[in-house]
Amino acid sequence: MAVSTVHALVVGLFCLYIYIFDEPIQKDPVWGDATLVKLNVAITSGYLISDLLLMFTSWESIGEKYFVIHHFAALYAYYYVLSQGILPYFANFRLLSEFSTPFVNQRWFFHMLGYHKLSKPSLVNGVAMTFTFFLVRIAVIPGYYSHMYLVFGTDDFYRLPLGGRSAWVISSVSLDVMNIMWMRRIICGCLKVLRSAWLRKAGTEMEVETRKTD
Repeated sequence: MAVSTVHALVVGLFCLYIYIFDEPIQKDPVWGDATLVKLNVAITSGYLISDLLLMFTSWESIGEKYFVIHHFAALYAYYYVLSQGILPYFANFRLLSEFSTPFVNQRWFFHMLGYHKLSKPSLVNGVAMTFTFFLVRIAVIPGYYSHMYLVFGTDDFYRLPLGGRSAWVISSVSLDVMNIMWMRRIICGCLKVLRSAWLRKAGTEMEVETRKTD
């Protein structure tokens, strides 16, 4: 988890820098200079492969089929970015999602340290995780696909190899379907914990008032 958090912070910040300052990929999202993006994608690909190996060797404790699908879908698309330098803008855009990972990992750290799920640090992290996950994985979906729509049917699109087009569309849809599924689970879990915390607080206050009247 520590490696995952470090990876997310490094890749996420590098991705944000590229997104703001790398003009070639802004001007040409399909065929722009992908040097910096390829470096960032290479770091992520190495992490994904190592994470897959770790899951396969410790499946009973950390194995998760949706994580496996997620990793393979990402690696499928990143192969074309690394080998042919295509779609740098979209590959970089996808890496913005890494900003939600530290909060997901922190929940595990709190659990291992013995923090109750209704403790203040756990509650704050849970709300931050829900908000960040929504912001970088769900709220960006319309913008991502609007950019994709603008590319469809252009000369740049038809210059893409068939495998590259397939990887772009299939991996994008697959990742977003899983993100929506995870978002639903996160929201349900967050609301459940917040409800329990509110009921616990209300019960404590009622108990205090009862003692005062007694």
